[in-house]
Amino acid sequence: MQIPHDTRRALDVVVALVNTAAEPDRPDRLSDVPALRGFVEEYAISDVGELSARDLAGVRTVRGKFAQVFAAPNSRAAAALINELVATAGTTPRLTDHDGYDWHVHYFAPGASVGDHLAADGGMALAFIVVSGERERLRRCEAPDCRRAFVDLSRNRSRRYCDSRTCGNRLHVAAYRARRKEADVHPEVSEQIEVVQGGEQQ
Repeated sequence: MQIPHDTRRALDVVVALVNTAAEPDRPDRLSDVPALRGFVEEYAISDVGELSARDLAGVRTVRGKFAQVFAAPNSRAAAALINELVATAGTTPRLTDHDGYDWHVHYFAPGASVGDHLAADGGMALAFIVVSGERERLRRCEAPDCRRAFVDLSRNRSRRYCDSRTCGNRLHVAAYRARRKEADVHPEVSEQIEVVQGGEQQ
């Protein structure tokens, strides 16, 4: 799937923002204004001035809307959420080549709050995915103890985990151990496990 660089970057920010939300095993990573400042700096979000509690509340609201897009049951529902996001943000497309970057499009209005900035640019990036007929690529990790958001950019839409080196490997190891345990209890299935192992090593 071909995605323009600025759209890809905006999607990365959307995913990162969604994944700051509190989960049963981790706290909210946007707990206060300094945390929001850290997020802005980490992802080099441009044209952001002094941040306040109002900005924090606005960004959390946008985060919730983004999460709803990932959870949308179909493209029509996702489109309705995205339309609301970009309309509320006062989206104003304009070309820019700031800070040494080549020409690209900003969708947030000059002087926009950081929440509107994220809603406009992130909303338009999500719109690109929906228009391309690729909404199913907006996914949550299938690891039962993770559920982090990600955009599946694999060729055949086969990615299941937010990170194959962590969640994917962890579940594969757990499945292997479960098969070994089953073989210890029922030796007659040991040969089947060896066959599976041989297939996995190819």
